Amino acid sequence: MEVSRIRALRGPNLWCRHTAIEAIVACQDATNMLSALPGFEDRLRARFPEIGPLRPDEESGELSLAHVLEVTALRLQAAAGCPVTFSRTAQTVEPGTYQVIVQYSEEEVGRLAFELAEALCRAARNDTPFDLADALHRLRELDEDVRLGPSTGSIVYAAVARGIPYRRLTQGSMVQFGWGSKQRRIQAAETDRTSAVAESIAQDKDLTKTLLHAAGVPVPLGRSVRSAEEAWAAAQEIDAPVVVKPRDGNQGKGVAVRIRTREEVMTAYEVASDISSDVIVERYIPGHDFRLLVVGKQLVAAARRDPPQVIGDGVHTVRQLVEEVNRDPRRGEGHATSLTKIRFDDIALATLAKQNLTADSVPANGTRVVLRNNANLSTGGSATDVTDDVHPDIAARAVAAAQMVGLDIAGVDAVCETMLKPFEEQAGGIVEVNAAPGLRMHLQPSYGKGRAVGEAIVSTMFSDGDDGRIPVVAVSGTNGKTTTVRLITHIMATSGLRMGMTGTDGVYIQGERIDTGDCSGPRSARNVLLHPDVDAAVFETARGGLLREGLAFDRCDVAVVTNVGEGDHLGLSYINSVEDLAVLKSVIVQNVAPHGMAVLNAADPMVVRMADACPGSVTFFAHDPNQPAMATHRAQGKRVVFVDGADIVASEGDTEVRIAVAEVPLTRNGTIGFQVDNAMSSIAAAWALGIDWPTIRRGLATFVNDAQTAPGRFNVFDYRGATLIADYGHNPDAILALCNAVETIPAKRRMVVISGAGDRRDDDIRRQTQILGGVFDEVILYQDQCQRGRADGEVLALLREGLQGAQRAGQVEEIRGEFLAIDTALSHLQPGDLCLVLVDQVEEALGHIASRIAQG
Repeated sequence: MEVSRIRALRGPNLWCRHTAIEAIVACQDATNMLSALPGFEDRLRARFPEIGPLRPDEESGELSLAHVLEVTALRLQAAAGCPVTFSRTAQTVEPGTYQVIVQYSEEEVGRLAFELAEALCRAARNDTPFDLADALHRLRELDEDVRLGPSTGSIVYAAVARGIPYRRLTQGSMVQFGWGSKQRRIQAAETDRTSAVAESIAQDKDLTKTLLHAAGVPVPLGRSVRSAEEAWAAAQEIDAPVVVKPRDGNQGKGVAVRIRTREEVMTAYEVASDISSDVIVERYIPGHDFRLLVVGKQLVAAARRDPPQVIGDGVHTVRQLVEEVNRDPRRGEGHATSLTKIRFDDIALATLAKQNLTADSVPANGTRVVLRNNANLSTGGSATDVTDDVHPDIAARAVAAAQMVGLDIAGVDAVCETMLKPFEEQAGGIVEVNAAPGLRMHLQPSYGKGRAVGEAIVSTMFSDGDDGRIPVVAVSGTNGKTTTVRLITHIMATSGLRMGMTGTDGVYIQGERIDTGDCSGPRSARNVLLHPDVDAAVFETARGGLLREGLAFDRCDVAVVTNVGEGDHLGLSYINSVEDLAVLKSVIVQNVAPHGMAVLNAADPMVVRMADACPGSVTFFAHDPNQPAMATHRAQGKRVVFVDGADIVASEGDTEVRIAVAEVPLTRNGTIGFQVDNAMSSIAAAWALGIDWPTIRRGLATFVNDAQTAPGRFNVFDYRGATLIADYGHNPDAILALCNAVETIPAKRRMVVISGAGDRRDDDIRRQTQILGGVFDEVILYQDQCQRGRADGEVLALLREGLQGAQRAGQVEEIRGEFLAIDTALSHLQPGDLCLVLVDQVEEALGHIASRIAQG
């Protein structure tokens, strides 16, 4: 068994809507079938008892090691606590070779699970040991390291519940919600509107106290000190138990409370000064430690925090009691769990000493032993929810404190005896205001019910009904994608939207190209969705990116499938037939939003079948309104777009809108059939997005299809009285459509310049010249720079074979080099001739043609 080409599918894909790992697994002979491996399953289950049932191949009913690997990788993740449920093994056309797909919740964990599953299968086959406990420990540890922490996770889950898309921007807690101009960002419990100034104020405990005092909020008296002696002097001035803490601190680090003696103050100063050069000494307020969570202008949760403690039993030492408490699965080392383990350090030992105890003391049964005086959860404390007990006056003071500091999300620390009475009635007060507060204690308190603080934070970022999404259009198909993408983008821009667009020649933001090359994959689309100046996006969605990573989005508003036809790129990545290609192209249709629309070519039976997979509505388009799918759809009162005489008609029920093809320059008065198709699909997409008809008409009328706006898409030039057409057509369907268009243009003699892509099938390369040979008088074949795995001259030979028995082509010439082939064709042209140049290097070839035209 050999595992190769492991891919992470990071969005909806050919197999499922989940994120998944896809691997190619080769089982080269029958010895990799379980029927040829006696005792294998027993050995596997002995090593991994939780593996559950194995699923045989759907067609043959047999079990291969690939099928076992699939189930093992899924179950290992599940056993480690990952929420995964989907897996599949699909046999390819290569005997013994399978595609294995397994869902993951965290990509790194999914990859490790594959690696461990392979090791487990080999151990079972070879009857060697496998350490299951270690494997699960590695998976859990990695999952804990890479998954979102509880604070960030709660906000993300709340956003997902509202249908708001999200994307992690870092391995940490930086997350983007929404797309384009509607995006918002958080880092843990801070939002993109959390002021850096407010955060600095919150970190400065002395300044915070000053501001709160000015706002009439009760705060403890005290001051900053710069030395241990000054700290003791400040404590004497207060003449009461004091708190010593760093001026710039968080999570309770370096805080000592309720101390009186010179030695205690001196020691506490040294600990606090390790964290901040400025240390605060302030009056200790007796009572409980409370955390009040303020979001926006509302108090949304409150918890009483108790210091880390154990209860004696008269048998075990303090250290043993702590170890027992730390075995609670809710306690971990960091912030990924709801509670943190209690730790022994100098502060814990000093706290024990105040109680005349050591780590090895055996407390009497029922004795409460405190390990720390401060009650922060990060030091092992616990929390009890008291949200329902908070007095309105205390809630108002907490909100006032957050507002005075300037924080949109704040953790307000208060000390008092109870939340049931105002501060003034119990000598309580607010001791700190914290930016980026931890949410664990409110989500999963040790006692009491958890609070929906994630939902509260999301509600301050997105108003009711706002899901943070911008309109997204995905366009796929064999031919016409690029022109359709550009035309839809132009119509939407005409409506005033700031547009983002991806295609085979780059990424465009508001008409400016910000990236070059083939950008028709998910990475480029994700970059557009990240851009803050994009109000809507149109994505060319090519097969390659879909296979590599899946879609860049969870759902789209409109999915356009131009056609499938005879297909293209067949034979690559196990897409071996037109039917396979249609299934792949239908992924965008399967992921249309329930309120969205699929725009489908009714003249292509493969595309028509995609309608059944659409969660939203469907608009069919075709020249002929009597196509069966069109006629049925129209009779049901649903949307169709078709051609009637000199008009393109958009029909729904009893309503019709007519647009004269003469108003659409792209179609050349309707003579270019495939451009009429592109116009119809674009009209249907704009209609689905709710763009008004005057704007659609204006967009169609002002769209320019030249070498600058749509390079390589039926660009027409005049050269010395001859017609020159440059196009990127590179498959039989495109060639046939171009021939149909060329035949509508009068010409004395027709000439074509063509090469072939080496990564196409032999039959597809031959088929192109078979079509051209019946339409053109002269054919110039050229070999381009990249043969894509073909031997020198191999593509030319296949193109020549396609011309055998050509009905019209009487002159055939072979040229090495694209530009030389173009120059040769131009030298042959006479006034009244027509030349079709099928370019390979689009921009370079168009630049070369432009320079020749300029030279006259």
